[in-house]
Amino acid sequence: MNICVVGTGYVGLVTGCVFSDLGNDVVCVDKNPEKIAMLERGEMPIYEPGLEEMVKRNVEDRRLTFTQDLQSAVAHAEVVFICVGTPPLPSGDPDMTYIQEVAKGIAAALNRYKVIVTKSTVPVGTGNMVREIIETNRRRNVDFDVVSNPEFLREGSAIKDTLEPDRIVIGAPNQVVAMKILELYAPLERPMIITDVASAEMIKYASNAFLATKISFSNSIACICEAVGADVIQVIKGMGLDNRIGSAFLNAGLGYGGSCFPKDSSALARTAEKNGYDFKLLQAVMDVNKEQAVRFMDRLRVEIGGSFKGKTIGILGLAFKPNTDDMRDAKSVEIIGKLLAEGADVKAYDPIAIENTRQIFPQICFTRNAYEAAEETDAVIVVTEWNEFKLLNMERVKSSMKTPLLFDGRNIYDPLKMSRLGFNYHCVGRPSTVATR
Repeated sequence: MNICVVGTGYVGLVTGCVFSDLGNDVVCVDKNPEKIAMLERGEMPIYEPGLEEMVKRNVEDRRLTFTQDLQSAVAHAEVVFICVGTPPLPSGDPDMTYIQEVAKGIAAALNRYKVIVTKSTVPVGTGNMVREIIETNRRRNVDFDVVSNPEFLREGSAIKDTLEPDRIVIGAPNQVVAMKILELYAPLERPMIITDVASAEMIKYASNAFLATKISFSNSIACICEAVGADVIQVIKGMGLDNRIGSAFLNAGLGYGGSCFPKDSSALARTAEKNGYDFKLLQAVMDVNKEQAVRFMDRLRVEIGGSFKGKTIGILGLAFKPNTDDMRDAKSVEIIGKLLAEGADVKAYDPIAIENTRQIFPQICFTRNAYEAAEETDAVIVVTEWNEFKLLNMERVKSSMKTPLLFDGRNIYDPLKMSRLGFNYHCVGRPSTVATR
């Protein structure tokens, strides 16, 4: 099948790459000339494990190409996927500018029947909006259909999630159109659910808001555990073994970040508000998430002597999660911003995300490894749970620090072991321990 994918971010590039790997001819479109030039040179504009190799293979086999020319790509395609960003506005609503621009571009290029598939995360009613824009702006009286096919991929495991999704949601105006998209996904042999367009749009927001709720619930339980001396890891383990609850997204820590949960929760809350419903539960979820890093930093401030002024703090991990270089709503941005505002010097290390962080904080010291980030520091904060941090020689880390104060925002270390190594160790939802030597 001839496919056009508009947008070469995480969703668009992975979607185009996987569909080409399944034997389709795919053209990925982006209006950014630098991005297209990078992709044509075989360079990835994002970090995603396995993506570079898959792109290279399909480009060499001539199933995958890149262009800025939206009109020719749409004209050649049978199915057009819209995979552009919907970043949050100050109001919490998603910015639909890119969706609207693409819909107008598709309208101008429409030359025969096509299925237009919205894969971007969008509020309920977007399918109708896209249809109206295309109907108003099309130059030929050509029929088309609009489908919602939300993505559920996770950065860091996006290819696996696209090839092995828990479910494939197809929101279509009728069964005939749904079967056209179902045919594309049939080689994956995964569960599929066919709904109306509005329900498919809602499924995406409801799913992400529920996962955000699980995280904030765990963090609220962690706060109580800290107060009563319980261990949140054991509590969560006991909860997660209940099949009705499950263990996924129950880890306590600094809260959720990234490109999805914060903006999707805000967008769903705004949708509820616009339709006369006060979504108090979701608002509480967002409030808990905002407070989590603040509470953590308040604890650090007390332990470090009441002020960050003149202190040197090491940061381990910058990306919002492991196996990505994405800094959108990363907790490191909030933490580093607070430290700098209060007069601290910051040293930071991340295996992948240093260059993206440098664009935000050019004034801080970036190091070549975690050991350098810890040297001569008054405290070290673990912000992102990269596997390499779990395997560090912590004796070496401690010996290079001015003060062996370790704040673990992701609970990756054992408190008793850290105490025996000589750290004053603080984490989330577990009792703090002091150095025993």
